[in-house]
Amino acid sequence: MRRLAATTLALALLLAGCAGTSKSDASPTPTATPTAAAATASPADIAALASVQVEGDAGAKPKFTFTQPFTVTAIASRLIAPGTGAKLVGGQILAVHYYAVNGADGTDLGTSYGATTVSLTVGDTNNGNEMNAALTGQNVGARLLFGVPGAKSTELMLIEVVGAKTVPDRAEGEAVAPVAGLPTVTLAADGTPTLTPATGTASTTLVVQPLIKGAGAAVTAGQTVTVNYTGWLWDGTKFDSSWGRTKFTSALAKGSIIDGWIQGLVGQTVGSQVLLVIPPDLAYGATKQGTIPANSTLVFVIDILGAS
Repeated sequence: MRRLAATTLALALLLAGCAGTSKSDASPTPTATPTAAAATASPADIAALASVQVEGDAGAKPKFTFTQPFTVTAIASRLIAPGTGAKLVGGQILAVHYYAVNGADGTDLGTSYGATTVSLTVGDTNNGNEMNAALTGQNVGARLLFGVPGAKSTELMLIEVVGAKTVPDRAEGEAVAPVAGLPTVTLAADGTPTLTPATGTASTTLVVQPLIKGAGAAVTAGQTVTVNYTGWLWDGTKFDSSWGRTKFTSALAKGSIIDGWIQGLVGQTVGSQVLLVIPPDLAYGATKQGTIPANSTLVFVIDILGAS
């Protein structure tokens, strides 16, 4: 079930994936979780990145001119153009464009220019320490260049911050009466959920039960959602949570997230909290996924904080 897609994680995977990171198996979608402390860019790395010429106007795919092969020994960053918009704030969801090339021969590795932007959360560990450090103190409109070492070649990648929005930390709306026979959810003062498991056999079909009805727009297929979530096995064993970390962002598209999330969240409104009981065929099936045993029914409580 290690399915990767060019979605909101495209940047994190390009940047962190080349720096010795791997995804968290317990997450409902592929993520890039640091496995070791990142090396610090040397003066030679910084000088190498400074020698790269970047041409092009804001909002357009840039052109890189550099001596090939381009190499660095650690992730290095450089501010190409300062932004003139609002200052970025931790936890904000950024809309960014990116363009990446292979440092060995200059071949394209991917871009969002000419298509839709991708999303990054300021401070998200999936971004990697270097990207978060580079974004700190910047403004909307900033363009940043990264040199990223890999096993076979170094990548050059530019990101351009074209927008930023602040989302709430928890669902807000009208409480919905719980349904008998489902797990019971209790919320801490900050909104963090705990679960009392239900007795009996889990449903073999998807269960979608709103717990709080938000007043926002209905979520549509293919949108990128920002959520806080916690996941448990049917017996109440917790295996993952975004609470206390960073809000989770993903496209609701096949290949980006498990099918149970797509079917369960499409049609729900922003601001809602939803309980999902997801049978194995809409989760990880017969494949063991980290601490999740094969053929597991999963229970999620998801606060839908934003959709775009």
